[in-house]
Amino acid sequence: MEKDIVDIRKEEIINACGKLYESNNFKDITIKSIGEETTFSRTSIYNYFQTKEEIFLALLKREYEKWIDDLNGMYEENSELEKEEFADKLARTVAKRKNLLKLLSMNMYDMEENSRMEELVEFKQAYGNAIKMVRKCVDKFFSKLSNEEKDEFIFLFFPLMYGIYPYAEVTKKQKEAMKKADVPFKYLSIYEITYKGILKLLN
Repeated sequence: MEKDIVDIRKEEIINACGKLYESNNFKDITIKSIGEETTFSRTSIYNYFQTKEEIFLALLKREYEKWIDDLNGMYEENSELEKEEFADKLARTVAKRKNLLKLLSMNMYDMEENSRMEELVEFKQAYGNAIKMVRKCVDKFFSKLSNEEKDEFIFLFFPLMYGIYPYAEVTKKQKEAMKKADVPFKYLSIYEITYKGILKLLN
């Protein structure tokens, strides 16, 4: 099968998965339901992905690639940025990637554990490129920071991303449970959490 056809069909499968994930949970999405959103049979999906988790991993890889494009735009379009400007622009790129944050916070272990090594390596390359792009931005806009300080920013910022979605996207049921348990809660958006987190790390 020609590579172009393979890529087109894989993209259709990933698109179907992404569409379903906007309104369904990971556990409720199956190969069958993904197949129903495509133009070919469910069994044909196995020619491209061996597990549901591989499809989600490919979706996450694509989310990282889109984020890298936004980061590159931020890098190219600005000659210099103050801390607040940098935090604002970086937070806006993160806020656009809701599916990326949702996948990071909920399904990383399953996706990685149930994917073939070659699929996992491809994903890790996209993840690594995202780290390099953020570091490139930090190098450009905060050249006076030491390498150690820049490394510290990177290795604290990326773990921060894992916790953004579940805090910003709280369900009605979760809010009710916290109220009954007398747990203090202040709603912050994805942008607000990211923006405030970046400023804290830079200070």
